[in-house]
Amino acid sequence: MKKIQKVAIVGMGAVGSSYMSKISERVSNDNLRVIAYGDRALRIKKGIVVNGKKYFFPTVAPDEETSPADLLIFAVKNHQLERAISDAGNQIGDSTIIMSLLNGITSEEIIERACGVKPICSISIGLDATRDGDNTVYSALGTIQFGEALNEKGNYSRNVTMVRDFFEAADVAYEIPCDMKRALWKKFMINVGANQTSAVLRCSYGALQRSPEARLVMRKAMEEVIAVARYEGVNLNEDDIEDAFIRVSRMSPEGFTSMAQDVAARRKTEVELFGATVVRLGKAHGVAVPVNELLCSLITTIESSY
Repeated sequence: MKKIQKVAIVGMGAVGSSYMSKISERVSNDNLRVIAYGDRALRIKKGIVVNGKKYFFPTVAPDEETSPADLLIFAVKNHQLERAISDAGNQIGDSTIIMSLLNGITSEEIIERACGVKPICSISIGLDATRDGDNTVYSALGTIQFGEALNEKGNYSRNVTMVRDFFEAADVAYEIPCDMKRALWKKFMINVGANQTSAVLRCSYGALQRSPEARLVMRKAMEEVIAVARYEGVNLNEDDIEDAFIRVSRMSPEGFTSMAQDVAARRKTEVELFGATVVRLGKAHGVAVPVNELLCSLITTIESSY
């Protein structure tokens, strides 16, 4: 079976820079490329600092003719995805494997519709990276969960097998859940609770670990995800909420969720991806989701103050 050699990535924020720095420790720069142009490409060429170490990654402009990548990773924010798909067009060939590390439950569908290539489902779990300018710091790289919608151990698809072999060679921690759709929804549930609560309260993981009031808001938001998930054919339950709190407890108390970082930096958040999606599904299925409606209103108000 062919092996993954050439890897391209779009997006060098906290997630992208963290994983690219890890991959580059085992994969030579000759087989790595970051899709970027203009000022962004210049900054990357000057070096990206991750945990105090400076990394230099080759950049490729969107209109530059190259051979297709074996693995293409999207690691941008949701509102940047449409442009990222356009920028990555020259990286996609007949056998290119596409992964999306975006939050939420919709990016794979958007990519498949735009590119005509079905991505393998993937999420990053437990990464606590914080980005400040061109500097990224993390204490836990976490795990990438990936796979087809359903995965049978010992009978993985070609793409899943190739990514598994690549991650093992690159020393990237991974898991292949039997039910990847459920895994996506579980991560979505955690994001809806933790990201939105921390963004409104402008607090760190430490507050989500210690404050009963913050944890109550987080719990109520996640309970509404469970309610709409049932109508989407996904069986989340109370045990998943308890596991969400366990995952939050493992994060650095001084760290911040991506949405809390966005609010602190006065950037556009991914509220459309989190609470707004819950609200939309709630309306579609006739399920009341008042906590997410309130969180959406508060975060949108915060954004309007920038």
